[in-house]
This record gives sequence, structure tokens and C-alpha cells, in this order.
Amino acid sequence: MIDIHCHPLPETDDGAKSVEVAVAMLRMAAEDGVTHVVATPHCNFRYHFDAERNKQKAFELETVLGGVPALLLGCDFHLSYENIRRLDGERALFTINGTQYLLVEFDEHFIPEQMDHVFYEIQVAGITPILTHPERNTICRRKMQHLYNWVTRGCLVQITAQSYTGGFGSEAQRAVEEMLDLNLVHIVASDAHDTLHRPPRLSRAREKMASRRGQRLAACLFQANPEAIIQGKPLPPGPMPISPEDRKTKKRWWSFLKR
Repeated sequence: MIDIHCHPLPETDDGAKSVEVAVAMLRMAAEDGVTHVVATPHCNFRYHFDAERNKQKAFELETVLGGVPALLLGCDFHLSYENIRRLDGERALFTINGTQYLLVEFDEHFIPEQMDHVFYEIQVAGITPILTHPERNTICRRKMQHLYNWVTRGCLVQITAQSYTGGFGSEAQRAVEEMLDLNLVHIVASDAHDTLHRPPRLSRAREKMASRRGQRLAACLFQANPEAIIQGKPLPPGPMPISPEDRKTKKRWWSFLKR
């Protein structure tokens, strides 16, 4: 498996608090079957993103771990005006492994009205946004049509493994199931911050996915799609997204016919 969203770099954000914790996180990931981890420190108003420092910390961790798992770099990119300006000419500092793919995060309770235009501008610049854990965003949960619109315009969606297995509560778990029903999920990642409460484990979620949704989808979301992303390649063809509004209309119509 490949984890494209993780916070193991020590003392860079709210992830690993020390080198010891970072090493423990990465060893835990390797033991769980993860071959590649993308370290994605936050870039937002709370945490300063220093690409050179991140490279040095990643190198130090790789030296200790002997390259197992392979450690790549990316960013948990907050969509602020200042950050978006930094993408111009510096995108390789923020994207996953220097590719065209960029993890973008919303505030958990707010999505700016101009987000359609923001995504358009990012994509025109040659960057593919990957929306991180929308199942944990109250607006995305309430207005799934927004997610459908962004996906049909070329955005990708990453959910958190623990959301699928219930670790972020029943509402997030239900949202994941709905997004899967609508074919709106492209990647499952850990978004790990420590070894206890938010660990870098994917196997439990993959086992559930394989059991409930089939081995083919599990392989796609945990391996094939993340592998394409770290290599900067297009994702393999997948099922077409389904509009939540169309689905609701069909359900209402079918319910009417059954009366």
C-alpha cells in the first residue's frame, strides 16, 4: 500500500513530536504493509512550511530507517490567498513528490464561495487538486453535490482510513459510504499524526474495503491510484461519478412508482 497523506516529520506541525515518534510511526506503517509514505506537513496560518528543512528531516529519517518505507515529500496545502500565490513558480515544493498532484485541505466547517474559481485557476496552472478528507467537512457532508461537481471537473478525492472504520465518528463514516456509492473516492490515506490516536495504519480499512466493496476497488484506492500519483501519471480508468441530485431524483421517482 502507498500512503500519500501522513505527518511523520518531527516538529514541523501537529504531527510527530520527536524523531523517536517519527521513526515509530514509519516503522508502524511498514509493518502494516505500507511501502511508500508521503510526508505532508501542513502549510497554513499556524505552521510555517520550510521545504529545505523538510528535506533535511526526511533525509535524517531515511538514514535511520534504511529506506523502509520509502519516504517522499508533499504538503497538506491550505487554500488561502497567500498560499495560492506561492504556487506560481514554486509548485514543486508543495506537490506530491514534485508531480502535478497537490493535496488541498478545507477548513472543517467552512468552504469559500469562490472555490470553483480557485480550483479552475489551480488546474489551469497544470496542478491536479486532491481534496483531503472531505468526509470530515460539515459542508461537504451536507452538500455532496459540490464534491461531485469538483470531481467531474478534474479534482480527486482522498478519504481518511480511520473515517471509513469509524475512528472519526458515525457522520464521517456515513459520508464515506455515500461517497463510495457515488464513485467519488480515488485514494484512501492515513492522515496519521502519531502512533496512538491517529496511527499510520491502512490495513484495517483495506480489509473492510475488500470485504464490502471488492478486492478490485481496494487495490485501486490503496495501491494503483496512489502509485500513479507519486509517479506523476494519470490515474487508471475508474467508474464514472454519480450525481447525488440525480440519485435522489431517481429514488423519489422509484418510490412513487412503487406506491
